[in-house]
Amino acid sequence: MTDTRYLVHGVFWDGPPAVSAASDGGRPVLRLQHRSGGFSEMALDAGTRLGFRVADGARHCLGHTRVFSATERRHVTCPDSAQAVRGTQCGTCQLADDTRLIHDFHRGGRVPAGLRGYLMQPHWLYVATFANGASKIGTASQPRKWNRLAEQGAVVARYVALAEDGRVVRVLEDLATSEAGLAQQVRGAAKAAALTEPMPGVELDLLNRRRAEDVRAVLAGTAVGGFAIADEQWIRPAQAAALCAAASRHAYPHGMDGGSHGFTLRSLCGSHGLVSLDGSELDFVVNLGLLKGRLVEPGEHTSQVPAVQEALF
Repeated sequence: MTDTRYLVHGVFWDGPPAVSAASDGGRPVLRLQHRSGGFSEMALDAGTRLGFRVADGARHCLGHTRVFSATERRHVTCPDSAQAVRGTQCGTCQLADDTRLIHDFHRGGRVPAGLRGYLMQPHWLYVATFANGASKIGTASQPRKWNRLAEQGAVVARYVALAEDGRVVRVLEDLATSEAGLAQQVRGAAKAAALTEPMPGVELDLLNRRRAEDVRAVLAGTAVGGFAIADEQWIRPAQAAALCAAASRHAYPHGMDGGSHGFTLRSLCGSHGLVSLDGSELDFVVNLGLLKGRLVEPGEHTSQVPAVQEALF
């Protein structure tokens, strides 16, 4: 890649829709928007060298999404290349984004015809557990059944129900929160911190199994219709194995809102990478999700090694 500025849209996992076929690990990529508005993808395979400079301290708008059917959607780049005012969107793009209406659909909120078509397809309810044992309830559309969990950085996950549409699955999600006490979100910073010292895989699997059983027990007693209870384990990407292993490593010592960075990727879980720095024998956990909305200039850059590495122990 040349020293050209790109707008980072984040880490995406491309995997086959069949869970049984996803055991090869799928394919993680860093999606980059060119100044022309076009896109390219940089593979994030183990051994990939990432070198870049964050061009400014601002977070820029990533545009918005128009949904036309269950299978058709279009990303619209921000016409003003504005700075983001909330998350990774400017005010204009936030109002134009069809997907912002998803979370109120099951409460009677009105949605455009295209988004309704997307929401009326089958959806899965899952319980995901992360490296520190924190668990959440979540949903995924049928085509995104595997990818959704891969991109969220789950360490262990189980599907607990298959709903006939997106309205029913969100009713079930709220029920799991109110009756089983499961949160619907785990912050990215908490996921990254947990990966510096993950719990043993056996313990995480047991925690996830128990949380999934709790949710199934709640679902078995509900009068809500339009779903079937499921008992299926999600298959984690093979590339996440080293990062999810119970070992001690260190948080990446530099902020991602500026400066020059360079490291070699060894493992990836969601948007969190296990990386090595030139001139250091230590392992670090870096949250590549923090680059979302940033302008970067790829090149032969390196990350400064902490002056006193012993202080990290």
